Amino acid sequence: MISPHVRRSVVTGIGVIAPNGPNTEAFWKATKEGISVLDRVTREGCGDLPLKVAGEVRGFDPGELIEERFLVQTDRFTHFAMAAANLALEDALLGRADYNRSPFAVGVVTAAGSGGGEFGQRELQHLWGQGSRHVGPYQSIAWFYAASTGQISIRGGFKGPCGVVASDEAGGLDALAHASRTIRRGTSAVVVGAAEAPLAPYSIVCQLGYEDLSRSDDPIRAYRPFTDSACGFVPAEGGAMLVVEEQAAAEERGARARAFVAGHAATFTGASLWEESREGLSRAIEGALEDARCAPEEIDVVFADALGVRSADRAEALALADALGGYAARVPVTAPKTGFGRAYCGAPVLDIAAAVLSMESSVVPPTPNVVDISHDLDVVTGKPRAAELRTALVLSRGLMGSNAAMVLRRGEKSPS
Repeated sequence: MISPHVRRSVVTGIGVIAPNGPNTEAFWKATKEGISVLDRVTREGCGDLPLKVAGEVRGFDPGELIEERFLVQTDRFTHFAMAAANLALEDALLGRADYNRSPFAVGVVTAAGSGGGEFGQRELQHLWGQGSRHVGPYQSIAWFYAASTGQISIRGGFKGPCGVVASDEAGGLDALAHASRTIRRGTSAVVVGAAEAPLAPYSIVCQLGYEDLSRSDDPIRAYRPFTDSACGFVPAEGGAMLVVEEQAAAEERGARARAFVAGHAATFTGASLWEESREGLSRAIEGALEDARCAPEEIDVVFADALGVRSADRAEALALADALGGYAARVPVTAPKTGFGRAYCGAPVLDIAAAVLSMESSVVPPTPNVVDISHDLDVVTGKPRAAELRTALVLSRGLMGSNAAMVLRRGEKSPS
């Protein structure tokens, strides 16, 4: 039994800016149908680089969504985060009238793995091509990992606890866990999530040191986790922001509890030591289940980390078997990111968004481009699978060695 005095965290709003959709509705439609949007990199200056395939957010015009005074001092990753935060706040029906009386009751937490490489590259080009007088003052802040948290809080007037998780991929889940803990300590609501923009030339060059980065030039074959043809992961830009609220506060203002943040745990096993990540990830899964007071057989769907590296995929499959026992071979597993790419810290938050939408829609989205599974997992491929989903497990690992797991419980069903 959950104590009536425990402050529970509920997701009330979702905002997505992703390669397969400029908003949450488009993202879910493409994700549910298993549409792949991976394609050749088209960003200026990237044509001769070894990375050939990525998940680009195309047709995104930040000027239509964000005021000029914020645009000039921020990078593309913060543009994504601010736009997604807007969508999440609108979805939660959380407006200024709700928090003007107590702006200190709303906080902001984001995760970031790369910061503002595109803004930094542009300013460095100005420096070397035109001289120091052509470098703007915002170079000192636009690249910074905390920029999205700062700009969202300033723009929204949020004066509650704010923070940033500067981490690898798993930081997206850790940020949501941090937001949930903040709510337990007394904050009413937190705008939380992650967005990345790693596809500028400077950013791509920095990623070329990752041995696990896919060099394939075929969008259909570039990202195929859990198969013998796995050749690495495909990076992506974009991400998602959520509004997470204390359950009673959400109910008081009539907001719908879309999902409960039930449990989380994290471990660290070292950079690219994928064999060792088996134990770290299994411990994280066990810890998240314990935190959620959830038995393994209660998990209805797993959103996998799905790195696309044979040793890493094997470690993840074995970690699931270690933590879930024989049930691991029967629970549906999915990795929608194979259709739009792995957006670093934004990747697990996009999985969280997809998990909430899956539970609401009673459907497991497929894993695009993946066939011939080589592990003892029930990976959903081809078509979406109808299923009654009450509890979801979301997994994430980072290239630097972080492992995280999060359990979500279904909230209220969508109104018909």
